[in-house]
Amino acid sequence: MYDDSRCEILTARVEGSIEKGRGDVKRRKALAMAGLVGAVALVASLAAATVGNAGPTVAKQSAAIAPPAVPNAAKLRAKYHGVKLTFVGDNAVGGSHVRDLALAKKFTKDTGIQVKVLPHPEKSDESYSQLARNFSSKSSAFDVVMMDVVWPGAFAPYLVDLKKPLGKAAKLHAQGIIQNSTIGGKLIAMPWFSDFGILYYRTDLLKKYGYKSPPTTWTQLGTMAKKIQAGERGDNPNFAGYVYQGNSYEGLTCNALEWIASVGGGHFIDGGKASINNSKAAAVLNLQRSWVGSIAPRGVTSYTEEEARIPFTNGNAAFMRNWPYAYSSGVAAGSKIKGKFSVTVLPHGPGASSVGTVGGWELGVSKFSKHKPAAIELVRYLTSPAVQRFDAITNTNVPTIPSVAKDKAVVRTNPYLKPNIATVARVTRPSKFLKGHYNEGSKIIYQGISQILNGQDAKKVLPGIQSRLNRILK
Repeated sequence: MYDDSRCEILTARVEGSIEKGRGDVKRRKALAMAGLVGAVALVASLAAATVGNAGPTVAKQSAAIAPPAVPNAAKLRAKYHGVKLTFVGDNAVGGSHVRDLALAKKFTKDTGIQVKVLPHPEKSDESYSQLARNFSSKSSAFDVVMMDVVWPGAFAPYLVDLKKPLGKAAKLHAQGIIQNSTIGGKLIAMPWFSDFGILYYRTDLLKKYGYKSPPTTWTQLGTMAKKIQAGERGDNPNFAGYVYQGNSYEGLTCNALEWIASVGGGHFIDGGKASINNSKAAAVLNLQRSWVGSIAPRGVTSYTEEEARIPFTNGNAAFMRNWPYAYSSGVAAGSKIKGKFSVTVLPHGPGASSVGTVGGWELGVSKFSKHKPAAIELVRYLTSPAVQRFDAITNTNVPTIPSVAKDKAVVRTNPYLKPNIATVARVTRPSKFLKGHYNEGSKIIYQGISQILNGQDAKKVLPGIQSRLNRILK
């Protein structure tokens, strides 16, 4: 864990330096993240379509699908053999780190470029602070870094422009994501994989308790979860009806955005002004609060992605909100729920529609790296079509390249790429309004939502969240 006060000071320095004399970042187009929404939807439609999963899944599938060869490896070996790079990759929980190690090993074997894989902290906001400290100190310790899709505006001044070396490769990716990664005319990151929130459910238990289909509304989810939980607890006292990411961190911002937007309560910030203090938002947040300790475990307020995934894949939950990565652990050999679960869109409120928060990660090269050309070649390899296919099949991550999303093996492995799920409306976190202050704004949101889940009335908490957000926006 990091010292919070020190992190906030260093992060403020990063944000302050961006605000002071970085006009290109300030002129970032407001449509950037909107473009990302369309991009992810485009990937999904073309497919007819924080965090890791169980390591054995990747290990088994990787045996059949080996990491792809590095193109032009001989030339790279002749030019960069012996160069040492540090790649800040996915976190060490489960198979995502295993995947990164496998790809790094293959890259080193083919090119002679040595790659040390350093997993970033599990929580997204802690990962942000890690990079903020590195950039503010102008450290050369990191060469290639993994970033959340909402961070380009904050870190652009510290990243290499990839437009010239990787511009041709960038054309293969959904262009809305590329637009999101282009700041002041500079391509500061390449798409690694995308994400969106989905609902996992136990098909066997729905059938057992007389339900023909998964819930479409939050009220239905509550009713079904309560009935299934009551029935299952006779043999399993640890069984829960519903699990999700309720800890006070970035994952809660994503969950809360889905709750609020799915009932017509807005997107935290709309039209440049905070909008979270409204009756629809309060109602759905109070509903979620009422479920803590009833259909959701009391400990759900400390859950991140893995704390939610583990009980579900161990057969101890009926419903789970999570990202697509979790699917692979459910179908792994030896899984307790293999053949007994499926996925669908998240529930919604009356008169509203289901949504999924846009997530995903990108790769950038630090301006302070001592080996920028070799680092760029690692990014080229990791974001290539062959590696995206490998990642989608072995780790069920959403491709950002439309041709990969159409691949038959990818679609077969990832049922969330089917149209009835993949075409769900995407909602984006308000980075286009908060810009370099996004991390600060998200912290205000998730800390406030955490207070509600832990017992406070949303009607008393939301005015304070809105007021603090508006102060940042001024």
